[in-house]
Amino acid sequence: MRLEDKLYLIGFKVDEVGGSHLAIKDKSVCLACEMKQCLYICPCGVYEIDEIKNEVSINYDACVECGTCRVSCDEIDWHYPRGGFGVAYKFG
Repeated sequence: MRLEDKLYLIGFKVDEVGGSHLAIKDKSVCLACEMKQCLYICPCGVYEIDEIKNEVSINYDACVECGTCRVSCDEIDWHYPRGGFGVAYKFG
């Protein structure tokens, strides 16, 4: 089974009140970033370049909460979602 197929099996409960557990502190820093490591280091492809807005967009409902992005970039504000929200792994 491919990684993309396995990621499709994971659910995500969106926190409408508390908001996303991922944010970019200063998007202007992202535009000046030469490496843009967040685009490549995330195993789920959560970060993408939005060509229309010319900024990094976050697809937070694809996040598996591994924390790799917070290690790779100081501009990413990452924390665990509130209890009962976030990634929901399905076993069996």
